Amino acid sequence: MKAILTYHSLDDSGSAISVAPDVFRQHAAWLASGPVRVLSLEDLLSADSGVQAVALTFDDAFQNFASVAAPVLRQFDLPATLYVVTEHAGADNDWGGRGHPGIPRLPLLDWDTLGQLSEQGVALGNHTRTHPDLTRLSAAAMKDELHSAHEAIMARTGACPGSVAYPFGRENETVSTAASELYSVGVTTELRPLGSVEAFLRLPRLDMYYLRTAGQLETWGTRRFDQRLWLRRQARRLRRTFATVGGGAGAGAASR
Repeated sequence: MKAILTYHSLDDSGSAISVAPDVFRQHAAWLASGPVRVLSLEDLLSADSGVQAVALTFDDAFQNFASVAAPVLRQFDLPATLYVVTEHAGADNDWGGRGHPGIPRLPLLDWDTLGQLSEQGVALGNHTRTHPDLTRLSAAAMKDELHSAHEAIMARTGACPGSVAYPFGRENETVSTAASELYSVGVTTELRPLGSVEAFLRLPRLDMYYLRTAGQLETWGTRRFDQRLWLRRQARRLRRTFATVGGGAGAGAASR
């Protein structure tokens, strides 16, 4: 089984975007112990379908990536991709000046630190300029979000972003077509492992919020693991259905 794993913030708040630092360290130590290979995103996609392997991704570029994740990744020599919201670098995750119930307001990495992380081997990815729902924008505004962020990452860090993470996981044919002008890889929040055949601009990921309890990741590859993911997918579908009927979901629900 192959899968792309997703983290957001590494903190002890227990919020819908958070995984505790100690849990992340346990995840990294278990992965590094050998049962599952940790590959770069590009290497994962080219690996044989029968391999047990994951790629690590981190959305939003919170400051705690540098203080918590980066030292652990270096300790265990694990590759990772960090998705940057360029206009908020050095600010916080109050996207568009809108707070969201249950989501902590947290500082994001500045450009100097992002550049240092890139030099240390962290792959930087495009998470748009301001973190909007791209499916709700005009074609021109949507393309600007993607292209402006791509150019900013290159200009401020010297790194060329190799993939895009759609904010809230939301994309459609128009969005993925626009993304294809810059990238061959795009990641969503669809909750499942990689299949034998995938559209590379609409890749699913496993949100580690759902595997934050001790011992859950370690059930990888078992029937229990598969059943847990299935139940989470059903719960997510119900939440999104109710949110649509009620007029829209909050950021926490949307990102899950």
